[in-house]
Formats: sequence, structure tokens, C-alpha cells
Amino acid sequence: MRILFWGTPDFAVPPLRALLGEGHDVIGVVTQPDRPRGRSRSQLDPSPVKQVALEEGLPVLQPAKPRGEEFLEHMRALAPDISVVVAYGHILPKAVIDLPARGTLNIHASLLPALRGAAPIQAALLEGMPETGVTIMQMVPALDAGDMLHVVRVPIDIDTTYGELHDTLAEVGALAIVQALTLIDAGVSHAVPQDDTLATYAAKIDRSTAQLDFAAPATQVQRVVRAFDPRPGAWGTLRGGDVKCFSARLVGDGSDDALDEPTRSSPPGTVRSVDADGMIVRCGVGAVRVLDVQPSGKPRMPVLAWSRGRGVAVGDQFTAAGLS
Repeated sequence: MRILFWGTPDFAVPPLRALLGEGHDVIGVVTQPDRPRGRSRSQLDPSPVKQVALEEGLPVLQPAKPRGEEFLEHMRALAPDISVVVAYGHILPKAVIDLPARGTLNIHASLLPALRGAAPIQAALLEGMPETGVTIMQMVPALDAGDMLHVVRVPIDIDTTYGELHDTLAEVGALAIVQALTLIDAGVSHAVPQDDTLATYAAKIDRSTAQLDFAAPATQVQRVVRAFDPRPGAWGTLRGGDVKCFSARLVGDGSDDALDEPTRSSPPGTVRSVDADGMIVRCGVGAVRVLDVQPSGKPRMPVLAWSRGRGVAVGDQFTAAGLS
């Protein structure tokens, strides 16, 4: 089959490389336009997918929006049998989805119909799910609602971070799309409709989503830290400045039973200890141990290095959502 590949960020790179490595006929790539960077905004950066395409000598299409007769003519000239889409960054119109003779497949990083939408990896961590995975589905105009062709499940450990899960699911997506295309080629692929009554949604991430609420239970605080580690970073405010927190661990089982009396009697957000093992911060229930931080304007660093620079001390209190 002649495959037209759609993708933009690093999450889409392993599937593209897998298709090429397995000898599939990738006849072109559609990716987002190059983005300006630097203070002058004069230098343009190609997407990670475009970089791979250029290395492999593949034709590259970069429409501002993938629609209109001119863009459809470019697609027709490539004559794809099927499109494969992963983290492209635009919603595709029906004419684009239906143009390839065998339709358009999408690699989605959740176990559909759960967590349709823009940020399924972060949402799986925020919701404390024990597992997630990758679904290969037949794309339709409705958001992530197409029939499912192949599913691969991935367990989530209690300390798994967004960065770790992102990289794992990118590799799983690469495996899953190769398997799905093999089943299609063999004529044994079976489309399974989604149960729309079970659908949930993973909204786009914004700054407020990553704000820490130390009045919440420690289990929830830890999930927020994990969901935005390493980017964009879960943040709170201490000594009047924003501080991003990384590598959070529950103290004990996350309950008050695991805490000593001085910690139990401290207000949420209070820093109870600072040492080589990080800092313990009291939560609404239980406490978390934060290993790394990133103060505003500085790089990520171990908590002990931050404390040696007098950035934090025992008794300091974070102020963030739910705290005053």
C-alpha cells in the first residue's frame, strides 16, 4: 500500500521510522509548517517529523490548514492508498479523510473510547488509571470516534511520569500501526465500533491545569506532578515566586497514618523537611516528597541544591490553588 503519513511532534517519529523500517511504501509526509524561534523570530525550525522525512528523501507537504481544492490536488498527485495520522495537530475534513482508497487510520494514545481528545497521556496520569495504551482506529470527522482496528495495552506504574509514558506509547504506537497494517494486508482486520456511551474526554492542557493544589490529598498532588513531568512542569508559589516540582513520591501510603505528629499538625503546603532525599510537603491528606524543582528563571535542580542557595527552608509554605 502507498502510505501518506501525517504527524508533527517527536511522538510521531517512532511510527514513521517503523513504517520505513518495515519496508512500507511511504510516499510522502504531511506536517505542520516550520515554526519561528528565537527573539527575532527569524529562524524557522522544522518539525521532528519533517526532519525524518528530509533525511529519507520523502516529499513533504506543509499546509497552513489541510483543506481546500489545491491541497486535495497535492494529495491526489501522491495517489495514497491509505493515510496514517498521529499527533498531526489539525482536525481533518471529511474530503481529506476519505480521499485515500482505503481511508485514513489514526494512532491514538488511549484505550478508546476513554480519553478522546488532545491530551490523553496526561489525563490517564491525572485520573490515576492503572493502564492505558494505543488504539488504531479508522478516522472519521467526529473527534476520535472511529471504529477500532487494533488495541495494545500498557500498564501504568505508581511513579510513571508523563515523559516516560509518552516515550513508551510512541514506541507502542509504532508497533501497533505496523501490526494493524499487517492485519489489513492479510484481510483479517475487523473493525469494532466504539461505545459512545462510555466515551470520556481529555481536554487540552493549559497553565491552570498544571497548578498544584496542596490542599488536595497527596495521591492527587503526586498525580499532577507526574502528569507534567518533564513538561510543562507542575507548579506552585513559594516565597512569592513560581516553582515547578518534579519527581514526586508519596510519603508512606499517602495517608496521614504515615506522618509524624508535627507534619500532621502543619497546614497544607508546608515544607516539613529538606535533605538529600528531597523535600516533604504536607498535603490536605498525607504528604509528598519532591526530589527536583525548577525555580522561575533557573534550570531544573535537586531540592538540596536549591536549599543550599537559600531557595527553600523547613517551615516555608507553598501558596497555590486552594491555599491562601
